[in-house]
Order: sequence, then C-alpha cells, then structure tokens
Amino acid sequence: MSRLHKFVVLGTLAAVLITGAGAIAQSQHVMAGLNDAKWGPSPPLIPPGAQIAVLSGDPMKAAPYTVRFKFPANYAIPAHSHPTDENVVIVSGELNMGMGDKLDRTKTTPLAPGGYCLIPAHSNHFVYTKGETTIVLYGVGPVDFKYVNPSDDPRNKK
Repeated sequence: MSRLHKFVVLGTLAAVLITGAGAIAQSQHVMAGLNDAKWGPSPPLIPPGAQIAVLSGDPMKAAPYTVRFKFPANYAIPAHSHPTDENVVIVSGELNMGMGDKLDRTKTTPLAPGGYCLIPAHSNHFVYTKGETTIVLYGVGPVDFKYVNPSDDPRNKK
C-alpha cells in the first residue's frame, strides 16, 4: 500500500472517529479505493466545473458524511461559510485556502497532498486551485453555503 493510500485510509478512519459516525449505526460498511469513486457533477451550491463522489452518508442530512471533490485547474470558490464545521484533507494537487470576506489570492495557505484544515462553522473562507486538485471533505450535515456576496452564489445565476 502506497503512502498516499495509507493516508487516505487513515484520514477516512479519522473522519469516522472525529465526526462521531462510529456511534451511529450504519446500514452497511464502506470500503472504497482511490479508483472506486463514482464521480458526478457537483451540487449547485458551488460554481460549476467541480465533480463530487459521495463516499458515505448524505451531506444534505443531519448526519455524518464523507465526500471527495475533484476541482479543475484554476477553479475558485468565493468567500462563504457553512453552518457546521468542515474538515478537508488534500488527496492530490494543491488547494489554496484563505480566511476572510473576499477571495484574495495573496492571503492563502497552499495545502499539498496530506494537508488538512478544519474550518469552524460560520467562518468565512475561500479556496482556489492552480492545477487539478482532489480533496476529501467530511463533517456532519446538512451542508449549506452562505456566500458573503450573494452575487457569488451560483444558485442566484441564471
């Protein structure tokens, strides 16, 4: 097993322990290799172009969830917050993460594979990529986005 695969396995185990999923009865086990992801278009909560693969749970319900996101090169999510904590592990590429009310590429921390960040509930943050980037995101739902600038919300675009 490669070092990256071990990290992803340990990250998933951490997701279960940290989010308390181990205390909630699951109807079935989940074992998924890196190439087992069933990718689909991202939800309309984020700008188009990203892909999502749900690994466990349902991000839209009040329960633990784990998903993978694949972002294309030069992808950005403007400043926003969530009603619950968000945990992010970088699988490949580089995610540039910043805190604040406006996407500012000069005020980010680049996170490479193995990098981790926890964004507390209601904390304004933003991200962008330079190259294709894949992350694992986990927490307790329901997931929602509140954009600092409502005009940045893709759900408001026609």
